Amino acid sequence: MSDKTIIINIGRQLGSGGHTIAKHLAETFNCKFYDKELLNLAARESGFSEKFFEQNDEQKGFFKSLFHMHAPHVGENNFYNNRFSQESLFQFQSDAIRKAAEKGNCVFVGRCADYVLRDKKNATNIFITASIEDRAKMVADRHQCSIEEAMKIIQEKESSRASYYSYYTGKKWGNAASYDLCINTSVLGIKSTTELIEAFIKKRYNV
Repeated sequence: MSDKTIIINIGRQLGSGGHTIAKHLAETFNCKFYDKELLNLAARESGFSEKFFEQNDEQKGFFKSLFHMHAPHVGENNFYNNRFSQESLFQFQSDAIRKAAEKGNCVFVGRCADYVLRDKKNATNIFITASIEDRAKMVADRHQCSIEEAMKIIQEKESSRASYYSYYTGKKWGNAASYDLCINTSVLGIKSTTELIEAFIKKRYNV
């Protein structure tokens, strides 16, 4: 490839191991890792508090009423005053993603990064899934809850995640046509799946 910068965008189903895989890929290929860290960056760029971004992360319909929302500002950096909107939040994050991608090797988890960086020919878009049984077990272990409760968590969070992605990209979340590689961690397990993705990345970037 003419541009050797490695840009990896990871979409993932809840409980699929996608976050773990993304973190490992970042370490393996010496990439800056952006997940919650991206929220920090976006907050600094916009002047709004990190907590404010975290509360409104990857959700559609952030505000019931702008006039009853407490969003602390930093210094004089108040761009939109009471006209601040969910589109502005998305724009701040998108700007942060683009700036980060210009600085060097990076791995992004979620945040519609595949869409934001759609003009980057050197970006690799990956979607990670797993069987609902495996995902429910992982979520249940993580939250120390029953399988039934884990299923509810998955349904609620993935519904919000899919709506968020669809709203801002006009595409269906998880649709294979939007990705370079879609892979099911239930088939090989997380370790072997990670190794397979590593081989794919090495071949793609000739590293």
